[in-house]
Amino acid sequence: MAETLEATELPLEGRGTTTPSPAGPIDAAELAGLAEPPMIQLPRAIQVLRFTMRQEQFVSRARRELGEVFRFNGVIAGRPVVVSHPDHVKSLFTAPPELVPSLTGESPLRPFVGENSVLTSQGERHMRQRKLLLPAFHGDAVARYSQMIERAAEREIARWPVGEPFQLAPRMQAITLDVIMSGIFGIEGRPKHDTPEWRLRQATKQVVTMSNWAIAQVGELMNLGHSEPVGIAKLAISILDRATYEVIADRRRADDAGDRHDILSMLLRSRADDGEALTDRELRDELVTLVLAGHETTANSLSWAWERLTRTPDAYDELYESVRGGREDAADQIEYVINEAMRSRPVVPIVGRRVQSAWRIGDFGVPAGTPVSASILLTHHREDLYPDPYAFKPRRWAGRKPGTYEWFPFGGGTRRCLGASLAMAEQRVVFDAMVKRLDIEADRPEPERARHRNVTMIPARGARVVVRARH
Repeated sequence: MAETLEATELPLEGRGTTTPSPAGPIDAAELAGLAEPPMIQLPRAIQVLRFTMRQEQFVSRARRELGEVFRFNGVIAGRPVVVSHPDHVKSLFTAPPELVPSLTGESPLRPFVGENSVLTSQGERHMRQRKLLLPAFHGDAVARYSQMIERAAEREIARWPVGEPFQLAPRMQAITLDVIMSGIFGIEGRPKHDTPEWRLRQATKQVVTMSNWAIAQVGELMNLGHSEPVGIAKLAISILDRATYEVIADRRRADDAGDRHDILSMLLRSRADDGEALTDRELRDELVTLVLAGHETTANSLSWAWERLTRTPDAYDELYESVRGGREDAADQIEYVINEAMRSRPVVPIVGRRVQSAWRIGDFGVPAGTPVSASILLTHHREDLYPDPYAFKPRRWAGRKPGTYEWFPFGGGTRRCLGASLAMAEQRVVFDAMVKRLDIEADRPEPERARHRNVTMIPARGARVVVRARH
């Protein structure tokens, strides 16, 4: 008989004032005594459109009207339940992975990254891939990247115009793309012109640019529910695939793979328990995932941080005075801004699991097989955790560490983002370089609204700024 995982107290610095709420696996008898979560009463097509294109407004209104646990009718089979209480989040993140497999394999990502990547795979395959890739994104590896990140930032910053509005998001992507290309392929700086790696970098930039076209949102809707890309997405992926397979073929022909320590070389050397090497398709899925997810999410986190910071004069001034004045708290001030930006504008706004047991969620119960999604957006905007939650207040993090189940922009549990440490290191280094060298302001006072693209939330206007002075 499954036992209920009763809510436990979190560390004081993360708990806030949230009332404990039971959550976790239950038996059939307990399920029979619990009500189902309330359902959003709108036609399915409207719910899909609103969740896909205006998720922030959609889930916020549902929480106001239905409470902190509710269901909606979306593209994931089974009418997903949305939760935002830290104890409900904890029940999903701490349960055995076989009891709460990820929904990423059913998400809009699958047509783009395939079924074989660390993002979409499940069970033993996922854990094997995760174990293989983890060393490349943690500890000494991240420390080695720091100087390279700084050089990439310096190169890019030097190109930015002074006195002219421009989109910050693609400029951030240029930096983070250089970083992830280095980690995956072992190339310092930009790849040499007309090499396979250079063509992959160009293809990646082209696909990201295409994803910002107005018609791309139509393409995303066309791909919902598909396991393979269709329409304009198929064209975009074909561009990326040609370049990716060329890199794989070129590296397979090379005679130095055994001496290299980049991610692609490690993947080429890896073997399954039966001795089988990864196929080209398996390598492709892994590389596309790492290149796309490994650079664009971090770039958009940086873009959101500057979008927020340039519209919050007190926070902007405190950061600049601390960093430029060489104060002892400079690193802390940068960390506060990053934490607050990822709280208020998480690039990935929701993560999900499909529970394999009947599950209790506060006063409600759901049967086995139900998708349960933790809304990062809603949790990050709980009044009981973050007073005045819609205000951008980096100082709220002074003397406070992010709670594991209250601040989770990288997801959690066994599915927590592999590149979280690298992403944080990139943001720290890039922020430091920009604050020391540039005076930046927003191009207009009105905040940029969020635009949802596939599974991410990005600044609708690309985080437009103006550099007023260079130092």
